[in-house]
Amino acid sequence: MIDLIKSRMNIMITGMGSYIPANKVTNVSFRDHSFYETCGKAFSETPEVIARKFKDITGISERRYVDKEQLMSDIALLAARNALENSGIDPETLDGIILAHTCGNIPFGSSQPDILPAIASRVKHELRIKNPNCVAFDILFGCPGWVQGLILARQYMIADNAKKFLVIGAETLSRVIDPHDRDSMIYADGAAAGVVEAVESTDMRGIISTASLTYSYEEFDFLRFDVSNKEGYAPGTRYLKMYGKKIYEFALKYVPLGMKQCLDKSGLGIEKLKKIFIHQANEKMDKAIIREFYRLYNIETPPAGVLPMNIHLLGNSSVATIPTLLDMVLKKEQDDHQLEKGDVILLASVGAGMNINAITYIV
Repeated sequence: MIDLIKSRMNIMITGMGSYIPANKVTNVSFRDHSFYETCGKAFSETPEVIARKFKDITGISERRYVDKEQLMSDIALLAARNALENSGIDPETLDGIILAHTCGNIPFGSSQPDILPAIASRVKHELRIKNPNCVAFDILFGCPGWVQGLILARQYMIADNAKKFLVIGAETLSRVIDPHDRDSMIYADGAAAGVVEAVESTDMRGIISTASLTYSYEEFDFLRFDVSNKEGYAPGTRYLKMYGKKIYEFALKYVPLGMKQCLDKSGLGIEKLKKIFIHQANEKMDKAIIREFYRLYNIETPPAGVLPMNIHLLGNSSVATIPTLLDMVLKKEQDDHQLEKGDVILLASVGAGMNINAITYIV
């Protein structure tokens, strides 16, 4: 009697694409800035000293900004086209477009965000997709937005017989930074996208388990919009702000727990984990999170090579960091990191909300 190999439905990323702005902004670019504390008092240290300490903590030596004429929707479209080309699918067959962002379209020199119509609808329009059954919507979930988009796409496929989604993360944070806030040096622009498909296969691949958490009791305003640190500067304009120390302490306490919740739900042991793609927020913080994550499994030292990073040259582009890094590794653009079929990876992020999420994924 012949044993029949049963197929299973896997929800997989079948195409990736990203857009990295050409404009490199090094730490030297901030040497003429005057930095102030949140209380409005000027720092006694020079901008050069502040930038040097900033690099020691964050690992960032440069970041990318978009051109003056570019909008967030423009770079989202470029990333989307790259992902669709990489996947080879017909855009008309998409069941949906999910676009994660934080601030919408903000023209250079303006402080007014534009989010109507939704950026996802604009991308669909520019892709010339006629199919009305391709639903397009934005999500505001802080830095974990792209990962949450994957989770939502998976839920659509499980519940509604959808087969194909385009999930995009795009930011132009250079339009919302306070030039008098040293924390603003961390932010960058960028976009990346993934095509997610329900694919029949005889082996287990794709999204295996997920976790999503929101802490909004005392933590909800750790990332927020507020006035400039320099009193009287640009009245009426609000900028992206953070309580850096509080975020660091929050992330170390709760992100490892969210990651463990996700991995444990998968039924896979931590020894199977090949790579962790964590939101590129701060090199020191990310390494500390990974260390605490492994300690939850009584492993004192994380395996060498488990943590790919590109924050050093690209900065923190919020929702775009994880998909950009994943795209680079899948396309072998990170010399020291490779992925093969069957590798188990973990995607994990934390950001405004305060939100945390994770995905266990088999390549």
